[in-house]
Amino acid sequence: MTLHPFPIRRKLALATTAVALLAFAHAQANTGPNAWPTKPIKVIVNFPPGGAADQIARAISQPLQEALKQPVVIENRAGANGNVGGEAVARAPADGYTLLMSSGGMVSVNPHLYARMSFDPAKDLVPVAAAARVLVFLVTKPSLPPANVQEFITYVKANPGKLSYGSPGNGSSPHLAGEMFKSQASLFALHVPYRGAAPALQDLLAGQLDYAFDPGIALQQVRAGKLRLLAVGSPRRSPLFPDVPTLDEAGLRGFDADTMFGFYAPAGTPPEVVAQLNAQINRALALPAVKERIASLGGEAVPGSPADFQQRAAADSQRFGALIRERKIAAD
Repeated sequence: MTLHPFPIRRKLALATTAVALLAFAHAQANTGPNAWPTKPIKVIVNFPPGGAADQIARAISQPLQEALKQPVVIENRAGANGNVGGEAVARAPADGYTLLMSSGGMVSVNPHLYARMSFDPAKDLVPVAAAARVLVFLVTKPSLPPANVQEFITYVKANPGKLSYGSPGNGSSPHLAGEMFKSQASLFALHVPYRGAAPALQDLLAGQLDYAFDPGIALQQVRAGKLRLLAVGSPRRSPLFPDVPTLDEAGLRGFDADTMFGFYAPAGTPPEVVAQLNAQINRALALPAVKERIASLGGEAVPGSPADFQQRAAADSQRFGALIRERKIAAD
């Protein structure tokens, strides 16, 4: 008996159609309006390469792109104590493809420094995830005679205006730490602002500066004996240097110049995208390699929710705002 060919062709056609429909549905699921991400993600770091924000962003970017299966590209846009990069992200499309990695200073400090800003960090950006609590370390060039904090305070007081310290810029956390130090110790030294922590470190190593409150990038030089570490500007000691006292222990009660570094997105970014980014950044922060990289800067990984991050920023704003008003600190 001869079989009619049409039923077989019909079955093949139906099977082909079913496969095509499945492929179409899969494509829609991955390219539809709710899909994210479908292209590379850009992280703008609002400080120069080599600083704490840059190093933290690069440590997290690799596991983040592996989790999201899209490239994560770092772009440095420094200037105006982080405002240049902050504005670039605030003005970017709110689609989850442009993020900001910043110190907390841009949100918590800059509104107190600048009479006018071209954007409002509190309204034009949304917190995505905290990344690290970054400490500052009081380091001096080794040629200075003082070997501890008490001797250093005495030495600076005996030489008013003759010593200089560097920072990543007016209003940066190291600058605020320096002003906090001058206020609580009742001394005077010249502040020299730079466009980032890395160039300030280079001049400190070259002997053109006398000391600095370093956000962790100088610790390798401390271990190499090229700089002297006197104290930690944090409420508690650093696990990296358990024998080094805090400034609070040295007599400057309540000294706390810590700041929180983290990720932000343009206001209006879909909440589900923010939630996914937060979850993946928190996972990255739990990885030993990332924790070790942050720890090498003297910092501490701090996973948490966007609400946690926002609450810490509000507390920092109140604390640093009071210092800025007291010391009459202004932007460049």
